Formats: sequence, C-alpha cells, structure tokens
Amino acid sequence: MTIKLAAGLGNPGERYAQTRHNAGEWFADALAQSAGQTFTRKRALGGELATVGGARLLKPESFMNESGRCVAAAAKFYGVAAEEILIAHDEADLPPGAARLKFGGGEAGHNGLRDVSAALASRDYWRLRLGVGKNENTGDTADYVLRAPSAAERELIFSALRRALAVWEEIANGNMQRAMLILHTPPATTTEAEAEAEAQMKAKAKVKTD
Repeated sequence: MTIKLAAGLGNPGERYAQTRHNAGEWFADALAQSAGQTFTRKRALGGELATVGGARLLKPESFMNESGRCVAAAAKFYGVAAEEILIAHDEADLPPGAARLKFGGGEAGHNGLRDVSAALASRDYWRLRLGVGKNENTGDTADYVLRAPSAAERELIFSALRRALAVWEEIANGNMQRAMLILHTPPATTTEAEAEAEAQMKAKAKVKTD
C-alpha cells in the first residue's frame, strides 16, 4: 500500500510558526522544498497543497484541533483510503532528535490526531512521530509545545526531519519496514547539539535527585 496523501500538522500564523507543535508542518515544508515544489492554497479543502511524486502533500490552514476537516476533505476529493494517509506531527513522548513511523493506534492526547481520527472515522492511518520532548518539571505539555525549542533542540528536531526525508521514497512506496529500520536506528555519530541536549537532560535529572 503506497502513501497517496501526506499531511503536516501545525497551527497557522507567524505566532506559532516556530513552535514545537508545528514540527509536522516543518516536515511538509522541508519535503516540498527538497522536491522543488511549492504549495498552492486550496480553499475548498481548507489547506495548502503540493504534489511530491505520486503523493499529495497537505498543510491544513485550520488550528491543530480542527486538522481533521482538511485531511478528510482531501481524502474524499482524491479518493484516498485512510491506510494510504501519512500524518506528520509533533510527539511529546519522544525526545528531540527521534522520529518514528507508526500505523494506527491511539492519539496519546494529541488534539490534531484526535480530530483526524474523528474526521476519517478511522485510526488506521500512518503517523510520522517527530519527537519534541516534554517539560519534565511541570508536566504542562500544552504550554510546552506552544513554545519555540532551544537552538540545540531545534537542531536535533531538524536532524530527525532530514532522516525522515532520506526515507521518504521508501515511505511513499509503502516499504514501511525498510523505512522504519533506517529511521529508527540511532545515528552513528553524535553532534554537538545532541551532546549539549544530553548534558542538559543529565543536569535536570541531577537537580531532581539532589
């Protein structure tokens, strides 16, 4: 089963453009750019659309918790089944720098996924989970994802985006097992950003135990 529709979730407007919650939209932008494509606004769908190979790439214009309407409208218009859809989104349960492919399952409290599942009347679609981490001190995920990541975290997130782009052809062609094997394998080298992020996490853990 190939991917015929890929959607990158986020919130609209400059206020949210650089926040963690827009990681899915960052992926959509990066994928379009890597393919030399640009987005065109499709008012009837409520989003922006580009074509990458045999797949349509979508960015809903609505806020995150209303993403499903745009995704469902595009799926209906182009005759795409739920299992032929990939949703790229931020994932608080994964650390910055991690990227995971997953099929189906729950939404883990993610309002965008919850709305997509409701609009499609199905949870049986693919997800590209882009790790952004969570605030371990307060546990306030909603506030955390609506803030911009640190420079070190941003580099980690974009490193994961680049790895996801590298396996896009495998994903688009339905070679999910191969894509997951590559994507889920940690990088062989540690960047300065990764080392700094790890040091910060260790420092936070030490503060908790002291």
